[in-house]
Amino acid sequence: MKNIALLLLCLGMIACKTTTEDKKQDNIAVETQYISIGDSVKEENILSKNEMIDTYKKLKPGDTIDLKFKTKVNEVCQAKGCWMRMDLGEEEVMVKFKDYAFFMPLDLAGKEVIVDGKAFVAEVSVEEQRHYAEDGGSTPEEIALITEPKRTLSFMSSGVLIPAESSIEE
Repeated sequence: MKNIALLLLCLGMIACKTTTEDKKQDNIAVETQYISIGDSVKEENILSKNEMIDTYKKLKPGDTIDLKFKTKVNEVCQAKGCWMRMDLGEEEVMVKFKDYAFFMPLDLAGKEVIVDGKAFVAEVSVEEQRHYAEDGGSTPEEIALITEPKRTLSFMSSGVLIPAESSIEE
């Protein structure tokens, strides 16, 4: 009798188990678990990609605004993870980290992250653009094509939430 009860309990647990893959197939939202890097970041008042596009359209060089937003990482500095470029549709946001106090995993491209900090518009010198291009793995020919300062959407992050499955290198 005890064995039958144990068997029924096990079968019940197996029947009720739903994997993350099952949830994705049923179009049920799966909550992402995050790891915080840098200053602590709360998952509240987070702007979407489209809200960030609208925010940047309103900013002029010299303006700064504190906020959090979530979007996909397009590229991470492959030298040490000291910057990343994030997707805003037709443009990208250049994200750096306050006081170089922390770095991103080098394999973060393609994943959605939440950044907290200051959004601003900057003009990036030719020298700085070439430095980023070199860090990003551009060829000498591609780097030589950089000849003019560029208006960029910039962000100084004090903290980042990355997906828990991301690899963090110490």
